[in-house]
Amino acid sequence: MNYIDVFLEAASAEKGRSRNTLAAYRSDLSHADETIPGGLVNASGDAVQNYLSSLPDAPSSVARRASALRSFYKFLMLEKIITKNPAANLELPRRSRPLPKFLTVDEIELLISSAGDIKTSVRLRAMIELLYASGLRVSELCELPTNAILGDRLLIHGKGAKERMVPMHTGAQKALARWMELRGDIDSKYVFPTYSKTGHITRDGFFKILKKCAILAGISPARVTPHVLRHSFASHLLAGGANLRAIQTMLGHEDISTTQIYTHVMPEKLKQTVVAYHPLSGQRKNK
Repeated sequence: MNYIDVFLEAASAEKGRSRNTLAAYRSDLSHADETIPGGLVNASGDAVQNYLSSLPDAPSSVARRASALRSFYKFLMLEKIITKNPAANLELPRRSRPLPKFLTVDEIELLISSAGDIKTSVRLRAMIELLYASGLRVSELCELPTNAILGDRLLIHGKGAKERMVPMHTGAQKALARWMELRGDIDSKYVFPTYSKTGHITRDGFFKILKKCAILAGISPARVTPHVLRHSFASHLLAGGANLRAIQTMLGHEDISTTQIYTHVMPEKLKQTVVAYHPLSGQRKNK
């Protein structure tokens, strides 16, 4: 029996894993199954550890493979296919998580205003406004269904088939309303439909017009991606005093540790607070 297929079916049906996640699981598990002597089901803890230690991949890739192995063996244990978990004590190489890149508020405003110089400006402006206003993932934006629009909020179906409600500020609401009016009564369930095979604008399609918009705004296109807009949303909220848990909810992060990376913006915020309010700061003395 191919236990990888059984695991993937369960991950799809019970956990609601996305197609991309399932494809990554299949690739990683198949590679391990072919490389480890005797295969995954018969592997010992030492064999699994040696496999991971021998990989030439970057630490982040090794960690991803280890995550797939842990999930696979946890499933085998629950199904009583194995009696000892060989991934229970895996040691991974340390990896440093790079700080998220983000744009300044002025650059975001410049990017939004520059969308008016693009042929599909109304649609592009709505997409940029939604990314920055609600912190959506690019796939969530491109695949956004019309029934997700609930007044001043969006009902998002994120990773793992989890739902979350995200707010929209007035500017984003107006940009979206203008696009929906221009879009008209098109026979499509998507907010941003196209005649492509998917039925909606693709990630690559949005990526390309966003790069053109960056050039028109005078911002290096290398600094502007959909994920950078998501990072900017979170960083600016945190710098403005938003609660980290609230940001976690809006981003759809399962673990708060993922959201904590945005605390890199806090030192400057704290510095400004000290200068503005500390009784011995030079700024207060001069007032």
